[in-house]
Amino acid sequence: MGSSFAVGKIGLEHVSPLLLVGIRFTIAGILMAIFVKLFKRKHPRQRSEWLHILIIGFFQTAGVMGCIFLSLRTITAGESAILTFTNPLLVVIFGTVALGIRYRIVQWGGVLLGFFGVFITMGSQVNLEVGTLFGFGSAVSWAIGTLLIKHWGIRLDTWVLTAYQMLFGGLILLMASSLLETQRLAINTESLFIIFWLAIPASIIQFAIWFFLLQNGNPGKVSAFLFLAPFFGVISGWLVLGEQVGVSLIIGGALIFTGIFLVNWPEKRQEAAIPGKAI
Repeated sequence: MGSSFAVGKIGLEHVSPLLLVGIRFTIAGILMAIFVKLFKRKHPRQRSEWLHILIIGFFQTAGVMGCIFLSLRTITAGESAILTFTNPLLVVIFGTVALGIRYRIVQWGGVLLGFFGVFITMGSQVNLEVGTLFGFGSAVSWAIGTLLIKHWGIRLDTWVLTAYQMLFGGLILLMASSLLETQRLAINTESLFIIFWLAIPASIIQFAIWFFLLQNGNPGKVSAFLFLAPFFGVISGWLVLGEQVGVSLIIGGALIFTGIFLVNWPEKRQEAAIPGKAI
């Protein structure tokens, strides 16, 4: 996920933003759909389950990626990343309010610490622009998608869910591209490699692992690991684009790792055995 920032930034030299992510997820969705058909994975039989996948695709893929790239029109990539990766904090808040999931004080502290780590890592500045609303919208959309996957995804095959939510999200993004931007597409070796990288490792593999973890773990704990994405985004920017890395990366990275550790801090055994205790 972290590599997507640097690779995607290069891709924007060849393809317009919404068109790039639309192509990315449509290709990934088609390839995954073929895969799940060939291997006869269990597909939904009820219309309601297909509707659930469509809704997840709208929030998890179209909503998140659409808002990110719309935000980049008026704010920097770093500012957009800061806002997008407040998602784990929102997951804990929404999970508490909507699903009644209870988190301990140490976990709330870990979420806040991880957020500040992201803030420091990405430059410690967020300017109030129209793009700020889109950036925060991506975090809200991601948090909603995360909780929907946890709520509905348990009844769906992980690979089938991965395939069709990407396909639906990609198609929505392609429609948005035709309406909201002047489309630009240059076909060459570099652009084809970028689309391949974004569609396979950064989409198919990424989402399959992500959905599997969400279905089999606590969404707040799993989402805490998203704080690592902007950290590795900065690392990949340094390796691929030659972007500068300062002391803020070291300090922010330390806070991120500490925050993840706190969010996943285990309960005491005697407390874990008591019904009604926070998770």
